[in-house]
Amino acid sequence: MAFETLTITREERVATVTLNRPDVRNAFNETTIAEIKQAFSELGEDDALRAIVLAANGPAFCAGADLNWMKKMAGYTHAENHADALQLAEMLRTIYLCPKPVVAKVQGDCYAGGMGLVAACDIIVAVEEANFCLSEVKLGLIPATISPYVIKAMGENASRRYFLTAERFGAREALRIGFAHEVVSTETLDAKVTEIVKALVNNSPNAVQQAKVLVRDVAGQPVNDALLADTAERIAQIRASDQGREGVASFLEKRKPAWLNS
Repeated sequence: MAFETLTITREERVATVTLNRPDVRNAFNETTIAEIKQAFSELGEDDALRAIVLAANGPAFCAGADLNWMKKMAGYTHAENHADALQLAEMLRTIYLCPKPVVAKVQGDCYAGGMGLVAACDIIVAVEEANFCLSEVKLGLIPATISPYVIKAMGENASRRYFLTAERFGAREALRIGFAHEVVSTETLDAKVTEIVKALVNNSPNAVQQAKVLVRDVAGQPVNDALLADTAERIAQIRASDQGREGVASFLEKRKPAWLNS
């Protein structure tokens, strides 16, 4: 895959998608949106991969929307604005629904739409120096298309504050409110991401994929008879699957599961 605004690298069973517009703090435009959607669609269907890392080049992770793109949008009709926003929404959904686990490697500041990119990922690792900001209301806008993912990541209470105030907050606050999973020094960022990716790669690929779907489907559901039946059916199916049988057998036989050699 050759892209204008991204670089894609692969090492064994892990792909890294890197935002590569450091001169504009990795702000995205329509080209970036289309390329991210294409990259995650294709990588998500690659059976050779076990995990994807979303990273960025330069001092900032992502500053949100590109200024030139915003200038262009200022002249759009309502229909054009709706179509344009839908492209961003579909790109975020592609990351969120990606069959592979996605780790966000946040090496610098992450603002506005950039927070949507990160929130759509499964695991978020940020450096201590990173700052976050949902700055849309300062411009008379709202973080609408990113809201489903940001609210899931940081919760309704924190979202209410930061959507309304547009305050900048640091990585430790991101960790406290649940937006980030890990906050580390710049020097240990690579090691921490590698550690997490190794854990993902060592697990059953099928179980990891199904566990990701499980969280998405069960979160917020009432604990009723329908949910009990659904979760019982899921465990019954995966117990009978090839990797389910192999995982239990390898544990009982004190050997490595076959998927580590595939």
